[in-house]
Amino acid sequence: MPISTVIFDAYGTLFDVSAAAREAAEDHPALAEAWPRLAEDWRAKQLSYTWLRATAGRHCDFWQVTQDALDWALEAQDLGAGLRQPLLDLYWRLGAYPEVPGVLAGLKAKGLNTGILSNGSPAMLEAAVESAGVGGHLDAILSVEEVGVFKPAPEVYDLVGARFGGARADVLFVSSNGWDAAAAAGYGFTTLWVNRAGAPRDRLWGDPAHEATDLTAVEGLT
Repeated sequence: MPISTVIFDAYGTLFDVSAAAREAAEDHPALAEAWPRLAEDWRAKQLSYTWLRATAGRHCDFWQVTQDALDWALEAQDLGAGLRQPLLDLYWRLGAYPEVPGVLAGLKAKGLNTGILSNGSPAMLEAAVESAGVGGHLDAILSVEEVGVFKPAPEVYDLVGARFGGARADVLFVSSNGWDAAAAAGYGFTTLWVNRAGAPRDRLWGDPAHEATDLTAVEGLT
């Protein structure tokens, strides 16, 4: 069956999660050399907290997780508390990767359904989409808050079928997170892993059907 729906993860896939730390470094000398590690620690803790909360049944929204992860990352480098609010403010307007607007516009020109499926809270996702100016190219913004558990719980991936219908294999699911792409493949989606960092594949219960270094590969799969 041909692809009818293309669903994107948000953070790290459409939106550059390193952008907040990188941009903050322009105004805060304390981050001049520290920002790459800060960005890496912040993201790593953000993800690990979602997995731990899902496993323990202790859900909270992604904004709380984002704040908790940043607090850990700042303390790990003994960075001042004064950096906290500027970094959090920047997270609400993360930049999109350069190819994002063109890829989304191309999919809509083909008449395909498009959407986001993310751990992000609805408010966070709406702010990011508005900041990037891509809302006109998306048919749905789906948040895990609808089911109260983070990825890769199957209930999250169920949201796509509930919104768009169709067979799982008719969905092209696109994520830069290897674990997310693998889990979505195991769920039954046709999956593209956007491996921007050249990382090895995760050893999980599913294996992405496609792999590329950026989102332009979507055009050849639809």
